[in-house]
Amino acid sequence: MGLNVNNNNRVIQFAQYIISNNATIRQTAAYFGYSKSTVHLDIHKKLKKINFSLFDDVNIILRKNFDEKHIRGGLSTKNKYLKK
Repeated sequence: MGLNVNNNNRVIQFAQYIISNNATIRQTAAYFGYSKSTVHLDIHKKLKKINFSLFDDVNIILRKNFDEKHIRGGLSTKNKYLKK
């Protein structure tokens, strides 16, 4: 039982971090020292069961980040070649 409570707390912490920082899965994983796979699984599988309302809030941010990632990638490539 104790392990499950700790896991639930971890999932809630991930969600709160994403919301408060508009963070990506990658940023959240780096901040907490977990793998991207763990964060992704916790958010998309466990959070939905623990707190669906919080999952909805997180999912809005993650969708926005997903929709914008090609723009960030393009800017990164542009900046890389401008530095040369």
